Amino acid sequence: MKKILSAVIACTLVLLITAGCSKQASNDGKTDEKTEKTKVTFVLDWTPNTNHTGLYVAQDKGYFSDAGLEVEIVQPPEDGAEMLVGSGKAQFGVSFQDSMLPAVAGDNKMPVEAVAAVVQHNTSGIISLKGSGMDRPKGLEGKKYATWDLPIEKATLKQVVEADGGDFGKVKLIPSTVTDEVSALQSKSVDAIWIFYGWAGVATEVAGLDTDYFAFKDIDPVFDYYTPVIIGNSDWLKDNADTAKAFLSALKKGYEFAIDAPEDAADILLNNAPELDKKLVVESQKYLSKEYKAEVSQWGYMDPERWNRFYDWINDNKLFDSKIPENTGFTNDYLPE
Repeated sequence: MKKILSAVIACTLVLLITAGCSKQASNDGKTDEKTEKTKVTFVLDWTPNTNHTGLYVAQDKGYFSDAGLEVEIVQPPEDGAEMLVGSGKAQFGVSFQDSMLPAVAGDNKMPVEAVAAVVQHNTSGIISLKGSGMDRPKGLEGKKYATWDLPIEKATLKQVVEADGGDFGKVKLIPSTVTDEVSALQSKSVDAIWIFYGWAGVATEVAGLDTDYFAFKDIDPVFDYYTPVIIGNSDWLKDNADTAKAFLSALKKGYEFAIDAPEDAADILLNNAPELDKKLVVESQKYLSKEYKAEVSQWGYMDPERWNRFYDWINDNKLFDSKIPENTGFTNDYLPE
């Protein structure tokens, strides 16, 4: 009996040691045990497009997963990404320096701040049919401009028209119902439209439409503000700084992939949004691959001077209900090197 008992104990010890070694090997190889991921919700500003490609690349390439994150991408509510982020229902989202202003300043401000620039320069401006006289701001006199009737929008247009010697009072402002810039220009329902060239401008090229275009930043550097940007919930960021940095580090990899391989990145976006026009996505991706970082070495960096210059212009023109303090609404603290 003693011999049998000793044999049983010996076998048991062998099995325990073997199991322990196997488990250790499994942990070291990260094959069996799955570490629980930190959940992060990201809200878009609109339907998927090439502004968002880096996000989808980071998701599909496993950059978020490698960083220990489980990222859910959601569509924005009617009141915008700022509301979801500010309420804490989403940790990150997409916004714009001009339109996010009510969320970061004034009596109704929320815990929201920009944490990364998607592109380095403002690619927006005015597009019109080629040869219709609107290759410069003064040419808008007597023409139909599709307006959203927003104070900052109209003040921007007024400044560039008058700086060019024009009379803004002669511009015909009509309510914007534009959903397709190509059709709107071809039908001549409007003469001039404010667009982001990286999408709508490229769309006119793909459609073979000859156009004139001027960018606001080329008229006045005050309009070279940051648009679009990644925003985050300020309270969550402070409490979860390491997670925030891990998220932005993975996102950076996604955008740098799109910079280096725009056509491959376009395919990833199309896999996630197959309803998009392939030729438009590919050409837009090529355009934006040069804009995501432009001349800076660090993806996402926001220059305080440029950020403040635009908000100072808003202060000077009394376009907001209270004065905007310096360095309001942005931080570079969570960006990867």
